[in-house]
Amino acid sequence: MAGAGTTTPRERYRAQVRAEVKERAWQQIATAGASALSLNAIAKHMGMTGPALYRYFANRDELITELVRDAYRSLADGVGQARAAGADAVGLGHALREWALADPQRYFLVYGTPVPGYHAPDDITAIAAEIMGHLLDALNSPEAPATSPDAPLDAHLADHRDWAGDHPAPPAVLHRALTFWTRLHGILSLELAGHFTGMGFDPALFYEAELTELLRR
Repeated sequence: MAGAGTTTPRERYRAQVRAEVKERAWQQIATAGASALSLNAIAKHMGMTGPALYRYFANRDELITELVRDAYRSLADGVGQARAAGADAVGLGHALREWALADPQRYFLVYGTPVPGYHAPDDITAIAAEIMGHLLDALNSPEAPATSPDAPLDAHLADHRDWAGDHPAPPAVLHRALTFWTRLHGILSLELAGHFTGMGFDPALFYEAELTELLRR
């Protein structure tokens, strides 16, 4: 009998097959995009039948969920480690860009065009909220104002803050966090999609300038 904390040969084999399926899935996504993901095509490349592969992933959505969960988890861990090391909002912005540049396909899976017909489960939403929570922590402080010059939006966010979970940040900080998040993702999305290619400037310097401006504001 296997002891506590050990795995059986069957469990190890299952884990290996699932890991290979995910690796093949990333290759497919890099070639044709997440919407074209096919378990049958992956099975063929692995020398398996479609029904055999379905013993490891019941359907396409289960596989996508695993990929999305892994992606969000890796970002949450990276941002959390940066925050634990004392990173401010700018430091978290750097952690986000490093993570995105390390694997653009992973970035686009979670922050690009949604996969048609796919809906992420609640636990993935919770991981995304964890990432936002680190940014809210970095921006929140005893000196943070309760409202900002854009009072109508702040009033709206006071009653529409589900995305922030139970974080106690005041509306002005929620506003600032959304501004950080959307503007940084805007630059990253354009950079990773190649829209800056040929424009003759350094995207890293542009990103840094945007961080500096966001913090100043």
